Amino acid sequence: MSETTHRAAVTERAARAGGAVAKREFRTALRVETKSSETDLVTNADREAQEQVLATIAGEFPGARVVCEEEQHSIAGVDVDILASVPDSGDAWVVDPIDGTANYANEIRFWATSVAAVSGGEPVAGATYLPSIGDIYTAGPESVSRNDEPMTVSEEADPDAFTVGLLGRWSPEDSTRHGTFIRETTARFGDGRRFGSMQGVLAFVAAGNLEAAIMPDPPEPWDSIAGVHLLRRAGGTATTVDGDRWRHDAGPLVVSNGHCHDRVCAVAQACLDAVET
Repeated sequence: MSETTHRAAVTERAARAGGAVAKREFRTALRVETKSSETDLVTNADREAQEQVLATIAGEFPGARVVCEEEQHSIAGVDVDILASVPDSGDAWVVDPIDGTANYANEIRFWATSVAAVSGGEPVAGATYLPSIGDIYTAGPESVSRNDEPMTVSEEADPDAFTVGLLGRWSPEDSTRHGTFIRETTARFGDGRRFGSMQGVLAFVAAGNLEAAIMPDPPEPWDSIAGVHLLRRAGGTATTVDGDRWRHDAGPLVVSNGHCHDRVCAVAQACLDAVET
């Protein structure tokens, strides 16, 4: 087994292990706290699932460097090196124990546990697990799949048949942006949706369930890297608003099946312009 194949296998195993912990706590009496706003939530399940993910990684890669969403410090008894950002050299892991915590805390089934392996700042493997739904999306050196079946982006090329997802939180400060997204998407495409889990939506685009999605704000690495890797391996396109190749430090994110990508970028740009003006 090659090193990359091994890391891909551990990526999937870690996502499944953390997801199992989160699923066990789903729709139970959670301890819910707020972070940056009243809708930016963290629960005891986020922390417990993250600890399980890190323990799974450390079991195969002791001392692994990890970037993770919850509590940027080492966990007692788990041999990992917690980093503040994705390194541009060497190997690391990027972890989101529950992507879509607001959905999770409100007992909505659409949430994910997501893990990516990166090397030199670029993903080499990714896994996004939706435990409450039962789907897992994985990408390694030789395959990209949903539930072990090969997957590919949508072949739809007619913009009137496109469904475009909006990524990010919904807040009063973003009302102009969200109104612009609805208006521009209606004008340029068939439909627009917002689901509440960024990694879940990126997996949907990778699997052909959606044609495109935009994130007007620069996404956090744990919200995006695994999903972008899935998408690209499935034949999709991920760029900045200007159409340049996207990476974790490149700013707002635009993804699509590769058709009408310039139109999707135009929607993202309109959202940014609406806030600026």
